[in-house]
Amino acid sequence: MAPVALSVFVPTFFLVSLTPGMCMTLAMVLGMTQGVRRALWMMLGELTGVGLVAVAAGAGVATLMLAQPLLFSAFKWLGGAYLAYLGIMMWRERGRMAIPELSGKQTPVGRRALVVQGFVTAVANPKGWAFFVALLPPFLDASRPLAVQLMVLVGMILTIEFICLMLYAVGGRGAGRLLGNAGRVRLLNRLAGTLMIGVGAWLALG
Repeated sequence: MAPVALSVFVPTFFLVSLTPGMCMTLAMVLGMTQGVRRALWMMLGELTGVGLVAVAAGAGVATLMLAQPLLFSAFKWLGGAYLAYLGIMMWRERGRMAIPELSGKQTPVGRRALVVQGFVTAVANPKGWAFFVALLPPFLDASRPLAVQLMVLVGMILTIEFICLMLYAVGGRGAGRLLGNAGRVRLLNRLAGTLMIGVGAWLALG
């Protein structure tokens, strides 16, 4: 990939990735309720999903996936319903993700569950597939090996995505500490739950 193309690709994807979206909101919620370290497991799943979508888009598989709306609809509705369920449980101050009112401490969510949350949120988003289908082809040179170019692009995509996820998770952790220190655990649960329900609805209806 030419340096000129990189100078356009990097800032473009960084601005798009930094824009509030489903994955960034999820990172912020987990930063609030689980802490940044636990949120890293969600990021692992999310980055795996983003990498899969990016590779599929570069290889042309995404065009086939976008042509199967029923498959996407089923996947995103299931994923959206699961995230909305977690949000409702947080609103009711129940479940592992909710912070108990008295102690302010909770049993951490399992690593596998966090990885699955991130992966499903990334892969079940048709807009993400469409974005990569539109973004990647102009930066691929047909005269050069596709695998090498995809490796470079996907590496940059995952690095930028991880930086943005960390920014949101750290910001969420700061908000969680502020509210928790003020004894507003119920408010924190409801704020995080509302955001989680919003992510679920966004995924299902987007």
